[in-house]
Amino acid sequence: MSSALAIAGVTAVLKDLLHNAVIDHDLVASVGDVIVTALPPDMIKTDGADAKTQLNLFLYQVTPNAGWRNVALPSRNSNGDRVTNPPLALNLHYLLTAYGVKDLHAEILLGYAMQLLHETPVLSRAAIRRALDPSPISGGSGLPATLEALATSELADQIEQIKIVPETMNMEEVSRLWSAMQAHYRPTAAYQASVVLIESRRALRPTLPVLEGRLHIVEFRRPIIETVTPQVVLKGGALTITGQVLKGAITKVAFGTTLVNPASVSDKQITANAPASLFAGVNTVKIVHPLDLGTAVEPHGGFTSNVAAFILAPEIKTPPPITVVRGATLTLAIDPPVGRAQRVALLAGDRTITIPPRPSSGPATTTSLDFPIPADFPIGTFLLRVQVDGADSPLGTDAVTGAYDKPTVTIT
Repeated sequence: MSSALAIAGVTAVLKDLLHNAVIDHDLVASVGDVIVTALPPDMIKTDGADAKTQLNLFLYQVTPNAGWRNVALPSRNSNGDRVTNPPLALNLHYLLTAYGVKDLHAEILLGYAMQLLHETPVLSRAAIRRALDPSPISGGSGLPATLEALATSELADQIEQIKIVPETMNMEEVSRLWSAMQAHYRPTAAYQASVVLIESRRALRPTLPVLEGRLHIVEFRRPIIETVTPQVVLKGGALTITGQVLKGAITKVAFGTTLVNPASVSDKQITANAPASLFAGVNTVKIVHPLDLGTAVEPHGGFTSNVAAFILAPEIKTPPPITVVRGATLTLAIDPPVGRAQRVALLAGDRTITIPPRPSSGPATTTSLDFPIPADFPIGTFLLRVQVDGADSPLGTDAVTGAYDKPTVTIT
């Protein structure tokens, strides 16, 4: 790949080719002294004693190359480390303009220049090295100081050779372009040089080579979850997942980052138990079909379904009867354990008692919660619930009346 000097290197090589064409065709005999430049058109003198017969090559636009734009792998891995230096692929757009101080001089110059570019559709590596050679030339002088660095551009060594093709511009495009340059129009031809590949020299994170390549072709079968029942479940409770294409060669149920084996599997229904590692509150579940590629490290990533939500309810494990004195602290045993950052509240009757998040210096989880009972709390027996991240502990019902009757707390 080339360095950032490649753009200037292409211009220098084209300029050198045009200069050689002036000498090889002995244009000095036809039109007098001729110079070859690479200047903006508004900087060229076109009248007075400073006007000269010349060919000018102006780089007026640089555009991304569509063919190389997305050819490389991503430049960073999942950790943000740079693993590749994808090339910056560019097309260079030039205006070739002929200036003459006498009749027909501009036409003669433009004709020879266009013939040269027609017969040189590709910049050969030898031509690039010759044009950018920093060694001394005849007479003992080397390249100008501003061009000596172009020898390090590695333009001749890039993987794809540079091609020169003419471009068609209508009168409106030509008029707008010359008006933008605020210069007097002269006979002009447009060309594109493609492709220049500029690669960064930034350090990479080294990776090991691939030991063995494996190609595994499977039918695209992405599982789809339609419903999850019940929507509220206790720790270890069974969930029934219905949907489409749920069964794969290997079927796993993912609760967050925890993979479990389902209790039963069919193409339209799966049952699985909520793992004990989940916290109370809203949780997610999805179906995963890992791929078995027959290698030592298993399983490999495969197809995953959409994500569905369910609620894991906390459960009060303190045995009845539960009593507490106003102004004292009610301590309840909870399962599953409550995380340090989870929001916790006590629902007693029509009152809500919240407790602040536990300090970061304490344990990550706890199965015991302390609720301060206000001194003005009403005296009596009330239905009792604990709410963790919006999920309420369940209430029991009377077998005869069907009314809620447990658990309860007695405030004295």
